[in-house]
Amino acid sequence: MEKEIIGKSPLLLRLEKIAKYTLFWLKWFFPKAKGISPLYMIIPFITQKILRINGGTPWPVHFTTRVLYAKKIEIGNRSTPGSNSGCYIQGRCGIKIGHNLRLGPGCGLISANHDADDYDTWVKSEPLEIGDNVWIGMNTVIMPGVKIGDNVIIGSNSVVNKDIPSNSIAAGIPCKVLKEKEPYKGKDYSTL
Repeated sequence: MEKEIIGKSPLLLRLEKIAKYTLFWLKWFFPKAKGISPLYMIIPFITQKILRINGGTPWPVHFTTRVLYAKKIEIGNRSTPGSNSGCYIQGRCGIKIGHNLRLGPGCGLISANHDADDYDTWVKSEPLEIGDNVWIGMNTVIMPGVKIGDNVIIGSNSVVNKDIPSNSIAAGIPCKVLKEKEPYKGKDYSTL
């Protein structure tokens, strides 16, 4: 026996079916976007895969964000660095990002710096590392070689030039630990 649907036109039903099919395939275009809703991938799909703005980045990125050396950036589940506007992410010396990163608009993740004696060369540094369940506030800049632990909040407009330990809240220029943070109570995204 067929189910009768009242109030939906055949055209609307067809559009819903197309939308579900499209959302399913968006996950194929962004293989590193594990745990992210396909609804957040529609606009990045157009800008990245059709218009080729940050086209080589395997996760959804806002069209005003600039990602350099995306192949040297490792990200965990439910992390999409650069999904907010105006971010600058440079992975020349490598960036390792854990699960469940929240990165505010206008942030900079910088893994290599120019040589002070020759601006056309880069200084080799350790990879930038960001742990699990980290929230980085708007307009924060993280410098090369910094390691940020798990369960950390970095306040807006901070400049992180030294390591930040796990379970802490930090802010300022230069960024300093302000206090300890309670354990993260949200879902564990490392098992997706």
